[in-house]
Amino acid sequence: MNSYLTKIDVFINSLDLEILAVLNSISTTKTLKKGEFLLRQDEICSKSYFIEEGIARKYYLDDGKEITTELYFKDDIAVSFNSYCLQKPSKEFIQAVTDIAISQTDFKGFQNAKKQFPKLTELDLMLTEYYAIWLEDRLFQFRTLDATTRYLKLIKEHSHIIKNIQLTHIASYLGISLETLSRIRSRI
Repeated sequence: MNSYLTKIDVFINSLDLEILAVLNSISTTKTLKKGEFLLRQDEICSKSYFIEEGIARKYYLDDGKEITTELYFKDDIAVSFNSYCLQKPSKEFIQAVTDIAISQTDFKGFQNAKKQFPKLTELDLMLTEYYAIWLEDRLFQFRTLDATTRYLKLIKEHSHIIKNIQLTHIASYLGISLETLSRIRSRI
């Protein structure tokens, strides 16, 4: 995954100044406090959110219970993919877990910029491929790794910031109960 991120970074750094200026014109930076929403259920995801600092999460409600499906860390792009691509109401929420700084890019502005600059279509494809690779890897982990291994992997990859996430969100993200997470944590 890191090599693919490097590929995307190299590509972005190779864009000419005119394209970067257009991207800058359709993007804004913003800070949000812990608990604030980037997106709420039933809203259309009209922006993609590049996490510059902090942590966000994506979740949905199941009989009033919050089910965390994704955690976003520094340099991740937070988006309700289905809502963003189809411009239909989101089934999910995206919420700041900590205070966060983001760069948000407007969907319509990006679509227009892709018409003007085909290189941006290539960038869009690379980002979509990255998300598909990440999603396939996450699904594979759910099928092949036990809960303890998934937890240890999460800690290894994000040890310096995992302490900022509520245990209920971590348990939900791992697809386990809070009680199971507590047992795992007591054993390691």
